[in-house]
Amino acid sequence: MATAHHPLTPARLIAARRELLTPRLRLATPAAAHAQALMDLVNRNLPTLGYIAWAQQPWTLARAQRFCARALGFVDAGEDIVFHVFAGHAPDAPLIGRIDLHSFDLEVPRAEIGYVGDATVQGQGLMREAVLSVLDFAFELGFARVEAISELSNHRALRFAQSLGMVREGTLHHRERGVHGELVDQALFAAWPKLAGNS
Repeated sequence: MATAHHPLTPARLIAARRELLTPRLRLATPAAAHAQALMDLVNRNLPTLGYIAWAQQPWTLARAQRFCARALGFVDAGEDIVFHVFAGHAPDAPLIGRIDLHSFDLEVPRAEIGYVGDATVQGQGLMREAVLSVLDFAFELGFARVEAISELSNHRALRFAQSLGMVREGTLHHRERGVHGELVDQALFAAWPKLAGNS
């Protein structure tokens, strides 16, 4: 007998938890109070963010404030899920990353995941811990598939996706324009619920 299909709804996404705790981290939906820390995170990591379209120039506080407000608006509308990653549970814990689920196809339901981490904490497994918690959260909400897409030349991102236990499914040729306007080839990785917890 066929199973009834119940697509994920924006209302379920809007009502979803806005804070996740892992053993070492707190993940929280963007807030105006995060703007200064987000500006600092972007500016100290500019040399490592060459593939991130919105991080090609130094940020001002005003830009960080607009970025936080826009992200919160997307979350409030059920269009994205966004978390800022803090290294610790204390209120003054440092901001070390940002993770978002976006480009939803709620009929499947499917999402794409993006992440930016602080190079100063690289090698400690903190962003891996954070992204795995967001993947688990996505499957808990009812997503059937989460994709990660990275340019073929972004070897750090490719290694990171593999470290998450995501499956490399192929190459997407001339899929997007790079940060300098050139057509780029990208690698497609994916995870689904039966992979969760196996990485």
